[in-house]
Amino acid sequence: MSRVRPRGEEIRRYILENVKHNPNAISRLASDHFSITRQAINGHLNRLVDEGSLREKGKTRNKTYELAQLVEWSQEYQLNTSSAPEEDLVWREDISGVLGPLPENVRDIWAYGFTEMFNNARDHSAGSSVGVSIEKTAVSTQMLIADDGVGIFRKIQKAMNLLDERHAVFELSKGKLTTAPDRHSGEGIFFTSRVFDRFNILSGGVSFAHQFGDDEDWLSERKTPADGTAVFMSLNNHTARTTKKVFDHYAGGDDSYGFNKTVVPLELAQYGNDKLISRSQAKRVMARVDLFTTVVLDFKDVSTIGQAFADELFRVFAKEHAGIDLVPVRANAEVKQMIQRVLAAAEEDRSAKRDASSEENQST
Repeated sequence: MSRVRPRGEEIRRYILENVKHNPNAISRLASDHFSITRQAINGHLNRLVDEGSLREKGKTRNKTYELAQLVEWSQEYQLNTSSAPEEDLVWREDISGVLGPLPENVRDIWAYGFTEMFNNARDHSAGSSVGVSIEKTAVSTQMLIADDGVGIFRKIQKAMNLLDERHAVFELSKGKLTTAPDRHSGEGIFFTSRVFDRFNILSGGVSFAHQFGDDEDWLSERKTPADGTAVFMSLNNHTARTTKKVFDHYAGGDDSYGFNKTVVPLELAQYGNDKLISRSQAKRVMARVDLFTTVVLDFKDVSTIGQAFADELFRVFAKEHAGIDLVPVRANAEVKQMIQRVLAAAEEDRSAKRDASSEENQST
């Protein structure tokens, strides 16, 4: 068998990554991109078809290409028995073999994500079964883990006495959230959502999604609520990402191995047309963030905030939690102005207390 040269590998990777959105024009697109003849590109297309990475349809001018499914597999596991399978055994005996050859860092990501999500279904769903489905192409792999239990957002809402499922998602987005603190750190879902290209949880009437590279999480209402929990994960087969890089991003520094930083997406704290104006809203936003040393407050898509809301965050909370660094980001001009106004008032208070203390010391 002839050896694949670096240039050929680059061309074939480009074809595989772009054929999905250009099934009719991939030959022309690749020819223009690499400044080589279409005849040369067709040679690479034929090679990818022969090795099973692509499927071709039609003939000559009407020929199209699509990614071939290298793996299409599903299995259901019973949970309501004394012998419910443990996640590491399912990974070792089933999932690892189904995924097939992958770079070590990619396999490590899948091992982490699968075992965390399968364990959640096993320990927390209170369901009778969980199904696992895997689809793999030459470019990427996607997995769906779905149980028939009570629903993750509903369970969090009930366990923490929250307003509704949306509030449960908001708390989940901060990280370090678990309904069983003696058995779990609460970091599994958070880090799993950060390490994959795409991550979605659908449960009850709510959908939670995160895409790698985006700073924000996405929350949407579902028209037809459904029982149970479905977790979708997708990852490029050739990513250079590692779990360590993602973990380190949320650690406090090079010498810290803790999960010390969280990003709070304030847009998720808004309900419909409601504005963030009250102290009660601010207190809900800051619930549990004292578990972290750095709290990034993301104001993207927040048009305005009230004085009481800002005061509760940047004066009251900041005063009571001096060891926590509050970092506002992506605030518009109006929000920035309100934050600065509160910070200035807080500094005046501190300055007045310093002056009073100084005068008292001088008098004594």
